[in-house]
Amino acid sequence: MTKWGPAYLETHRRGLLQQKIQAAYDILSQCNLCPHRCLVDRHHGERGLCRTGDQPVVSSYGPHFGEEDPLVGQHGSGTIFFTHCNIYCIFCQNYEISHGGEGEEITPADLAAMMLYLQKKGCHNINFVTPSHQVAQILEALPQAIDGGLNVPLVYNTGGYDAVETLKLLDGVIDIYMPDFKFWDPQVAVEVCEATDYPSARPRTTPRSPARP
Repeated sequence: MTKWGPAYLETHRRGLLQQKIQAAYDILSQCNLCPHRCLVDRHHGERGLCRTGDQPVVSSYGPHFGEEDPLVGQHGSGTIFFTHCNIYCIFCQNYEISHGGEGEEITPADLAAMMLYLQKKGCHNINFVTPSHQVAQILEALPQAIDGGLNVPLVYNTGGYDAVETLKLLDGVIDIYMPDFKFWDPQVAVEVCEATDYPSARPRTTPRSPARP
């Protein structure tokens, strides 16, 4: 029986992770990581709706015991809360982070160090919270984390407003998808978030089980 391991390890071993990193960073030059398709050049200081450049911006990280039981286990889910968002729901429970921009810009090396710290603390996974607008930064940090010994599953804890092409980049990288679907009613979307096409965009982007590379 083949021993299970995180998908990203095999993707990295085969040299495919670097291709995904390059593709993701190319997208940032005319950003369409999410369905907003702001088409701004995030490499040269332009900002779209997510107000984020090409470096990671993180509010906090640490073991979290408020996630779903299978993720928490005994030692917690290793959450990394990314600053800003791509939908800005008015009811967001992390309003200070998503709307208020609470957090600091860091480097991919810093992000890799956070992952390794959480693994060392005994967390059963690395849980990227609100990652849709920082996919390129996550991918960029992964090789350094892998070289440092990262070997726990990756969780994509998304608000559910993701572009199909972005999810394809994550195929063979993410082990657990956890989309937080919000509403079906288009009028509700217009009234409470910045993604007015959320209900129609979501069925196109429902993640399937990640394929092995």
